[in-house]
Amino acid sequence: MACLALAAPAGADTGIVAIGDFGVGGERERRTGAAVERFVSTRPADALVTLGDNDYTESPRAFRRNWLGAFGWAAADGLLVAGTLGNHDVRVDRGRYEYELLGMPRRYYWRQVGDVALFLLDTNGIGERQRRWLDGALARSDAPWKVVAFHHPPFSCGGYTGVRSLRRLLVPVFERRDVDLVLSGHDHNYQRFRRRGVTYVVHGGGGARLYPLAECPRSFPPRLSARKVHGWVYLRATPAELRIRAIGRWGGVHDAVTLYP
Repeated sequence: MACLALAAPAGADTGIVAIGDFGVGGERERRTGAAVERFVSTRPADALVTLGDNDYTESPRAFRRNWLGAFGWAAADGLLVAGTLGNHDVRVDRGRYEYELLGMPRRYYWRQVGDVALFLLDTNGIGERQRRWLDGALARSDAPWKVVAFHHPPFSCGGYTGVRSLRRLLVPVFERRDVDLVLSGHDHNYQRFRRRGVTYVVHGGGGARLYPLAECPRSFPPRLSARKVHGWVYLRATPAELRIRAIGRWGGVHDAVTLYP
């Protein structure tokens, strides 16, 4: 189960925006979408990735109206849109009503964006089949950068304390297959961790009510940055580096780290 889409040529300066937990609808979602549009208007932008909870309304009609009003510009401007499903999204028809607008061929799939291979998962039900698919897809990829995106974080210390089953099933795959970056939402704040060469970024601050941060369990990897803030993640990739920036709703940078091969 694989699907390939080239949104930027290899070797180019590639830009990717990832945003989670934004599907609140109405004026708040439109303001978020407009802020992202202003941000990418002056920077490389090739893809828009969602980290789940794209729709809190549980109404397919409202979702379509809200998405097009807030983020319809992305596809119109030629950005690749790649969605993932959150726990709110699957309450109606298992989220299938979102597939078309979010560029989803199925629950989990992959996309190539310049030098970045994106692996999009559905963590509403990780099983052995999806784990095996991810393991094989990562093994076959020779992209300079491997990025995995989904909704529920393996490591998080806020409104939620990570998901144990993801730590058991997926974290060993990330480490064995040289994943560079794991993106997730669900916790309505920003956090960054690093474990055995893999960087984990949580950002569920796309527009829903923010959650407070909490102390992490001792068994977790070091939390290198944390902030209760709205915004999104911006990736900028070349073969030589992957820059990760946490962007606030007004365009300011709250956290920055650069990965090298």
